[in-house]
Amino acid sequence: MEQPVMGPERRILAYGDSLFAGYGVDKADSYPSKLEAALRARGINARVTNAGVSGDTTAAGLQRLGFTLDAQAEKPDLFILELGGNDLLRALKPAETRSNLKAILDELKRRDIKVLIMGMRAPPNFGEFQAEFDAIYGDLAKQYDAALYPFFLEEIYQQPELFQRDRVHPTPSGIEQLVGATADVVSEALPTPE
Repeated sequence: MEQPVMGPERRILAYGDSLFAGYGVDKADSYPSKLEAALRARGINARVTNAGVSGDTTAAGLQRLGFTLDAQAEKPDLFILELGGNDLLRALKPAETRSNLKAILDELKRRDIKVLIMGMRAPPNFGEFQAEFDAIYGDLAKQYDAALYPFFLEEIYQQPELFQRDRVHPTPSGIEQLVGATADVVSEALPTPE
């Protein structure tokens, strides 16, 4: 049975690329919408704002960060950072990805906003690049004392039927699975209401 929603509204900003924007699915089926419903079903008075932009690299995410944060009516209680997949698809240097994510985290720290990082992982055939890329998210989570979910697609990446034809973007069922796998991590990352 669903719990009644309790307590002050918890504002979550879901900041990412097409995996958050909901590429190829209805807005109601996007990860942020489904996450909000899952948190509310747990009794958390959550409002999740979808700040996902399809195609965003970490550089593009960094560029729109200040504007996006300034546009929020109130400071988010939690910022979920999900970027890097498009850097991977474009084979951008891991050092650039790291530097852009670091700059995003610097700005969030300056504004005193709590962060949950949704990590990405390079395909195993990427050799040295893979080791360099895969280390980014864990390193930065430690450095910035951020919560971390090591690989956002962990729950579904070995199940092709949970992806759209492009094999990159999850189907609504795939998104449901991602929400099921990450909702507890998100609720644990939320700061205790003052």
